[in-house]
Amino acid sequence: MSAARSALLAVWEFVVGDDWRTALGVGLTLAATAALAQTAVPAWWLMPLAVLALLALSIRRERRRR
Repeated sequence: MSAARSALLAVWEFVVGDDWRTALGVGLTLAATAALAQTAVPAWWLMPLAVLALLALSIRRERRRR
């Protein structure tokens, strides 16, 4: 395996980890925050709200799994 591929796989594992849904949610929230920042609406509140929601969903999924 090449060094570049190993590095990309390591980054993927770090970012996505065990829960691809949370990683996707964070990515979508970053995109939404960037889009919102281009408007007159303040964007600071979106990420903390999304983190709380994503954490709650992640805990809920883990609880159901066990």
